[in-house]
Amino acid sequence: MSSEPSSNGRLSWSETLRSDVPASIIVFLVALPLCMGIAIASGAPPAAGLITGIVGGLVVGFLAGSPLQVSGPAAGLFVIVAEIIRNFGTVDGEFNLTRGMAAMGIAVLAAGLIQFVAGVLKFGGLFRAVSPAVIQGMLSGIGVLILASQFHVMVDDKNAAKPYVETWGKGLANLITIPASFMKGVVPLDGSPHHLAAAIGVGTILILALWKFIPIKQLKIIPAPVVAVTAATIVAAALGLTHSHNVLAERKADPASTAGDGGRVKITQVDVPDNLTDGILLPTRESLSLLLTPAMLIAALTIALVASAETMLCCTAVDQMQSHVRTDYDRELWAQGVGNMICGALGVLPMTGVIVRSAANVDAGGRTRLSAILHGVWLLVLVAAVPWVLNYIPMAALAAVLVFTGWKLINPWAIAKLFQVRWIEGAICVLTLSLVVGVDLLTGVLTGIAVAAARLLWRFTRLKIEVDNDSVRGRVIMRLSGAATFLALPRLTALLDRVSPDTELHVHLEDVTYVDHAVLEQFVNWEKQHEANGGRLVIDWDDLTATFTDSEKRNGKKRLARAVFQPARKD
Repeated sequence: MSSEPSSNGRLSWSETLRSDVPASIIVFLVALPLCMGIAIASGAPPAAGLITGIVGGLVVGFLAGSPLQVSGPAAGLFVIVAEIIRNFGTVDGEFNLTRGMAAMGIAVLAAGLIQFVAGVLKFGGLFRAVSPAVIQGMLSGIGVLILASQFHVMVDDKNAAKPYVETWGKGLANLITIPASFMKGVVPLDGSPHHLAAAIGVGTILILALWKFIPIKQLKIIPAPVVAVTAATIVAAALGLTHSHNVLAERKADPASTAGDGGRVKITQVDVPDNLTDGILLPTRESLSLLLTPAMLIAALTIALVASAETMLCCTAVDQMQSHVRTDYDRELWAQGVGNMICGALGVLPMTGVIVRSAANVDAGGRTRLSAILHGVWLLVLVAAVPWVLNYIPMAALAAVLVFTGWKLINPWAIAKLFQVRWIEGAICVLTLSLVVGVDLLTGVLTGIAVAAARLLWRFTRLKIEVDNDSVRGRVIMRLSGAATFLALPRLTALLDRVSPDTELHVHLEDVTYVDHAVLEQFVNWEKQHEANGGRLVIDWDDLTATFTDSEKRNGKKRLARAVFQPARKD
């Protein structure tokens, strides 16, 4: 495999290895807790997230149109995946995780096919045509949902919202029950482990937030999530808050086992299978038949749209971070499609290009696609060789990483900036956020897009017309501002018809952002009639006047052949 081109030519293999091997290790360390945490947050086994990360590195890393972008399970899809697993896994009121995961795999498979076809048809750029306000609202809404759901897991109280889900919906139920879980984490009751898990979670968040401020520069190269999760795991084991590996193995072999570690209260730990293939669910005839249902088709389309938009935005961000390589958006889209088709066939989580891992890759000095590929190799080696190591990690630590991630996705400063730019931008963002949290992701995003499009249409069709009579000079002044399109013709024509036949009309267009053919034709025709009655038309735009006047002189029947879309100049 050849190195990617850089501004100084192609890198040699020695240069590639020096830059990309260390970067791949950093990316691997960042990806490891996120792959498991996002899977758990989605209601899937941790292995489903790890396998997606491996496919993202080994397959998509090799095919990607954005070589420095790293693909894997993304927080942005957590809401969709959790809903698919819950809805399709529940039959007659009984939930079955295997059934839900099988259905999710089919949705991901179909979504990957949609992405692949879209990439081949060169639709990559279209997924970037979404208002920043809608994108921020979507990400903030997802951030709220992640933070709310994982806060309960962080204090080992994951069922706190269950009694309120039917009334309020899962998102709002998780939000309104945060105070109750907070109190459980502060005040220990009935020998429960909530306060112990909360302590582990809070310690994890403190490390995540403060790690960048440590004075020892050499240590900053270690990703904060790795330090936080490792420290939490060591502390929990040292204090006897987690089960030993032997006890976990015995309980896996016999779920009814009462084995323990001295009878002390324990907090929940991660559960990764000893054999990675145990996390694979290949499609069956029954699961494939779900493709014939409207609900499955909507789920697949939703995954494809959200995953593609998130990937394209990540590509743009990676391009802005460095100048070594540039993204081929169409290639990246079909590469993501290939990756998601494989993930769907394996029955694991969908993937996107993810900004946290991609930024870590760029910051660590990654220069070619080798770093993304190798990060998948390291994930595979770890879970194939020593998966039991991951079972020591407290669930509270992974949940704390996601609580911190959710807060960063909410990004209240970005929302405030949108209000500073234009209040309507901030309002669209808040509307999208509210619907994502209160209803569902698809409703929030589609409503946000619809409102943004309606606002754009309103601005594009809005033309303000002011008419003043200058009695001193014996003329009428007409000022236009906004977009002069055919939609404004009825009002413009009515005002022109009120002008006295022998009047000199001055039209000012310096505040017009766009003029289409229909409006120009109206002025040309009206001028001929007005001049025939002894009047005069003066348009305060030299280039415009020259364009249609010269055309009239050359050919009385000729009209403007092109739209005029340029800044106006004053006399």
